[in-house]
Amino acid sequence: MGIIKSGKVVIVLGGRFAGKKAVVVRTYDEGSSDKKFGHALVAGIERNPRKVTKSMSKTKVAKRSKVKPFLKHVNYNHLMPTRYSVDMDLKKMVEEGDVKEDAGTVKKELKKVFEERYLNRSASKSEKKGIGNAYFFNRLRF
Repeated sequence: MGIIKSGKVVIVLGGRFAGKKAVVVRTYDEGSSDKKFGHALVAGIERNPRKVTKSMSKTKVAKRSKVKPFLKHVNYNHLMPTRYSVDMDLKKMVEEGDVKEDAGTVKKELKKVFEERYLNRSASKSEKKGIGNAYFFNRLRF
């Protein structure tokens, strides 16, 4: 799939995480050794951060900005690409062997990256990617 590339924000359409936003980490257009169909490794937000205002204390902001991530291989048929992309480089953090064997530590690293990016939303490389970051962390309402 030419549209779904690394760093693209997608919406998961099927399965446990249906209706959740995710970022494509790696694509497998021809499939892999265990899956014979085109799929992508996505890292997404299972539980979104809550709204933060200026008047809140630092401890309250820290509590409300918690994120619960997920990591999953998803068939292209169950992904809907959006027009947004983010500038998070998750490919280095998520190795193929780690996903299968030690997913807990990878999720902890994802949690740190997502929470840090949520708190520093304005510190992105370009304005287009900044808009993608804002979209990624907003909850999908339907």
